[in-house]
Amino acid sequence: MNQLRKHLKFTWKNRWRAFQEKKRIGFLGNGVFIDKNVELQRFPKNISIDNHTVLKEGSRICACNEKAEINIGKNTTIGFHTFIFASEKITIGDDCLIAPFVYIVDSDHTAEKGKLINQQPNMTSAVSIGNDVWIGTGAKILKGTTIEDGAVIAAGAVVSSHVKSYEIFGGIPAKKISERK
Repeated sequence: MNQLRKHLKFTWKNRWRAFQEKKRIGFLGNGVFIDKNVELQRFPKNISIDNHTVLKEGSRICACNEKAEINIGKNTTIGFHTFIFASEKITIGDDCLIAPFVYIVDSDHTAEKGKLINQQPNMTSAVSIGNDVWIGTGAKILKGTTIEDGAVIAAGAVVSSHVKSYEIFGGIPAKKISERK
């Protein structure tokens, strides 16, 4: 058992938050820890959070439109002030560790010359994060990214490509720097 889960103390406030969110979102599993100031935004019925997941203080999970989906697997930890924004689909597997201040988004704006940027459409492409993935503090996971099982994303990395199982990616833009041994 990792340090966080070993020392995690459920209070009546955590249980109350989970009870309240269970009525609002698509699925909330058993034993989900919801810290203070967590927000499940816009279309909460499109958010699914499996058993024993931890949502740390200040995290924001947003299904940005009526068709957007967010699925978070069991035993996954979403760190302090991590933002997950889906316009299409974001899937996060089981047993993942997502550190504080991570940003995961499946869309970006077009920037065609001669048009106001705020009037241009979003371009979307689903994000898929496998099981047993560790994403370091401040990493950014951008549209169209696939991160396979067991991969590690270094702190501060900006990922917009395919990360294969057990690879370690880092840098801006992120590239393979090693493999888990």
